[in-house]
Amino acid sequence: MLLKRRDGEAAAILCAVPYLRPRDVQRSQAGQSADDKQRDLQQAIADHYAQLFSRAQALRKQMGANLPIVGTGHLTTLGVSLTDSVRKIYVGNLSAFPTDAFPAFDYLALGHIHSSQKVAKLDHIRYSGSPIPLSFDEAPQQKQLLRVDLNADGLQAVSELNIPCFQPLISLSGSLAELELRLAELAKQLDRNVVTWLEIRVCVDDYYADLNERVNALCSDLPVEVLRVRRDRGDQVAGLTRDSGEALSELTPDEVFTKRLHNEQLTEEEISVLQGLHAQVLESLQETDA
Repeated sequence: MLLKRRDGEAAAILCAVPYLRPRDVQRSQAGQSADDKQRDLQQAIADHYAQLFSRAQALRKQMGANLPIVGTGHLTTLGVSLTDSVRKIYVGNLSAFPTDAFPAFDYLALGHIHSSQKVAKLDHIRYSGSPIPLSFDEAPQQKQLLRVDLNADGLQAVSELNIPCFQPLISLSGSLAELELRLAELAKQLDRNVVTWLEIRVCVDDYYADLNERVNALCSDLPVEVLRVRRDRGDQVAGLTRDSGEALSELTPDEVFTKRLHNEQLTEEEISVLQGLHAQVLESLQETDA
């Protein structure tokens, strides 16, 4: 695909790659181990990018113009930082794609990760991130757009354009007594003309059937809307829920599995293999349910 300037002249060649499903790039083979499937899938994705890049080079040669080549992708790469609202995307049993398997794009624009960041500290491979916070742990982030300047010599500059925050989000945690004090302090800082969205994490050992009502009563005179009340359990709750501050019923299967992995002393390779196997099991269960 050609990207054109305002005057209609060709400016760049775009290799637009969406989220790739396993059946888009790979055929299953009987008797393969999990490691074999992961290697084959990684190679199939790398081949897909290589073929598109080769076609872009051929088009550039045909046009007789030294146009920069831009790629896109919707996947997780190795070494990126995730947030609560990001669900790990598995392409089959591939948990993350290695950066060095991409072709030599002049710029590679990636999606799925919500925080703006370089990949492997490279200027030309980046996630722009989501334009708005999609979870409370993203609230402190300065959301950005990226303006990419390219010419016949390739990438010239990437400028970060800050996006204003139109909807404030705040997360508070503590016991009910502590939250009352923190909300009193927060009241002095809030703009009465703007409704702030709140996440309240209550540190309790006892069970309160009316916890939501108690929290709403504390916030009744404030210009806020409480979107979520969560219990940070104390020592009475064991295992995963004690460590994570969540009831087991509040977690997805992926979250339970991820938290369980964090309790083990495993290498990155072992974690990657286990994540792939877990994804396969979930996929097979979903197909059975369907």
